[in-house]
Amino acid sequence: MRSFKNRHPAARCFIIGNGPSLRQMDLRLLRGEFTFGLNRIYLLFPELGFTTTYHVVVNPLVIEQCAEEIAALPVPKFIAWEGRDMLRPDPQTVFLRSCYTRLGFSTVPWHHIWQGATVTYVAMQLAYYMGFRQVILIGVDHRFTTRGAPNQVVISDGEDTNHFSAQYFGSGFRWHLPDLEASEVAYRLARERFRATGREILDATVNGKLEVFPKIQYEDLFAR
Repeated sequence: MRSFKNRHPAARCFIIGNGPSLRQMDLRLLRGEFTFGLNRIYLLFPELGFTTTYHVVVNPLVIEQCAEEIAALPVPKFIAWEGRDMLRPDPQTVFLRSCYTRLGFSTVPWHHIWQGATVTYVAMQLAYYMGFRQVILIGVDHRFTTRGAPNQVVISDGEDTNHFSAQYFGSGFRWHLPDLEASEVAYRLARERFRATGREILDATVNGKLEVFPKIQYEDLFAR
């Protein structure tokens, strides 16, 4: 893990959420950019023609049900410690020790990391550790059509309308309902940590509901 410290000083990266808004964006523009993929974003890889630079998964239900697919990804992977018995260790996999009692933003994620109710927050902490100056969010729609108590385990009974693919959490998939309020607490911690060191997180999600980060037009990031 320590080999990743300041690997990308002053560079920018994209953290790719999995919201339906991804379908309204030209993701081909990301070819050649540093990117963090989350959970099942790899379902898009055949269509994109390239992979993300890094991949992050911390939810135990996602790891359990997608272990073989995750293990096969040919990129550095950051996986929650709870998944160490589900994925075979390999040089491309780093297991992160999760912290559930100490709310905060970890600048040393090899020690412990608070998940902040969302894998996106974990990716932010990793991006900070790697030295990225600018982090840009896309596909972080921050809205779900499925209702229920935060963190409740549900089983999908049809096509997924909450993500970019109907098969993302398709019929029969077990998943946790999001805790959007807790994730906003985490996002604010990330915002302030980045600002304190002259760095920034921007939100280029199309029509996203998250209001924590400054907004920017996705296409403007590639203006020549």
